[in-house]
Amino acid sequence: MRRLNRKKTLNLMKELDAFPKVPESYVETSASGGTVSLIAFTTIAFLTIMEFMVYRDTWMKYEYEVDKDFTSKLRINIDITVAMRCQYVGADVLDLAETMVASADGLIYEPVPFELTPQQKELQRMLQLIQSRLQEEHSLQDVIFKSAFKSASTALPPREDNSLQSPDACRIHGHLYVNKVAGNFHITVGKAIPHPRGHAHLAALVSHESYNFSHRIDHLSFGELIPGIINPLDGTEKIASDHNQMFQYFITVVPTKLHTYKISAETHQFSVTERERVINHAAGSHGVSGIFMKYDISSLMVTVTEEHMPFWQFLVRLCGIIGGIFSTTGILHGFGRFVAEIIFCRFRLGSYRSTSVPLPDGHTNNHLPLITDNSTH
Repeated sequence: MRRLNRKKTLNLMKELDAFPKVPESYVETSASGGTVSLIAFTTIAFLTIMEFMVYRDTWMKYEYEVDKDFTSKLRINIDITVAMRCQYVGADVLDLAETMVASADGLIYEPVPFELTPQQKELQRMLQLIQSRLQEEHSLQDVIFKSAFKSASTALPPREDNSLQSPDACRIHGHLYVNKVAGNFHITVGKAIPHPRGHAHLAALVSHESYNFSHRIDHLSFGELIPGIINPLDGTEKIASDHNQMFQYFITVVPTKLHTYKISAETHQFSVTERERVINHAAGSHGVSGIFMKYDISSLMVTVTEEHMPFWQFLVRLCGIIGGIFSTTGILHGFGRFVAEIIFCRFRLGSYRSTSVPLPDGHTNNHLPLITDNSTH
């Protein structure tokens, strides 16, 4: 009884077999089929390697939401060199709430030569080249995000030469904490003095001939300082054509949460528009000579997340590639054989054209002769 049930179960499983086994003696092979099989296997191998490379790669996903954090402070990281002596310039921040943040709260004034060393010039040229490529290829920003902490810092290397040249410039570097509202970070002549209606700079003791706001922005960023991230103004250098010249940078800051397989940080991206003009009150160009960075905080926050293809999705795509190529090549091979048989049949029929046989009444017989058993002997 058990054997009978077992045999019925075995027969049922055989009927459900979706992969019937064909004896090798019933399978006909051909040179064309072998060629198509070779092409199919080569294509499968190539596409499998490409799909594996896609599986290993990652991409950045961008999500947007409203920034509800209004109470925290915003950090500004600064490294700017101005072609004037440190006792002649002053830097500070004034926001829309009339809150002044003096440079003494976190900035350092360091007398340095304005001219760069060959090694520093090389890094500056590299930064400028990257900036030009980023303006053309926006997708490169994803590569920079994924390579954060893997590359070296974008700050200029220290000077290696022991030049006896006297410092003719002032390097202002460090960081400041400001309110998360629109503000104006500026560097102009004279030290800042606060007063109830704002603030003023003591510029009366500095002659106009000594004004020179040629500057180099080695680094400017907002939020947490992340080594390896290149910001839009890094490597910028401006040379003043006049003593009384104003350089303006209009900056829009976007809060950003960065989550990659290497780091997880809260930073800020920003876009910038530049403008420069000569101050000439007689010609109607009013203002104050200096470097002005007017920033505004976006109400939207961007979350950048590095994602990876799941393994099950990789398997599904791989099975689709293998099965699709086998099915497609089989259809093409069958269609090719069908077309070839039709062409060969036409040639065979053409070879059996009848010859004209004269009849007694003067007509011709164009029909094929009847083949009989006697005609074969």
